[in-house]
Amino acid sequence: MRKGEVYRQTKETEVQVSVNLEGEGKAVADTGVAFLDHLITSLATHSMIDINVNVKGDLRHHAVEDLAIGLGEALNKALGSREGIARFGYAATPMDCSLAWAAVDLVKRPYFKVDLKLRGKKIEDMPTEDINHFFESLATSLCANVHIFVQYGSNDHHKAEAAVKALALALRQAVAADPRRKGVPSSKGVI
Repeated sequence: MRKGEVYRQTKETEVQVSVNLEGEGKAVADTGVAFLDHLITSLATHSMIDINVNVKGDLRHHAVEDLAIGLGEALNKALGSREGIARFGYAATPMDCSLAWAAVDLVKRPYFKVDLKLRGKKIEDMPTEDINHFFESLATSLCANVHIFVQYGSNDHHKAEAAVKALALALRQAVAADPRRKGVPSSKGVI
């Protein structure tokens, strides 16, 4: 089983994360931020990765950031050397008025481009800048190349949710075992 666990404690937060790449899309999310719990649950459901997170933090921003770091590190552990995986994934996902795209390369070189076109300052109980920061911190700690953009939409909640669902579907493809793949998925022989 491809699983990863991370416990991260700082002066600002305490974060516990576990993931199972061979899961059923089950989620347990207790972050103290209701909209973030919603996004984590959606990420698990559509990636088919079981995700269990528990976060205690002094400030909402610190909780969001450290959860993203811990989640990326747990996924990284579960992927191990990345031998035998598909490596790439991409998806377009509609959510009512919104359409989001995501592309992922699990290459072990962190890079991100995130453009969610969020207009408001907050979605439910989460500042929109923290939503962007979540995706950026996740990509960096996962050591992956992640591109997420919203093509259009009139509702910020729908845009953010479409983005996380697109990322989930792209991750589902990228982490999948490729039965034809021997070794790492790279012409260099190393990721």
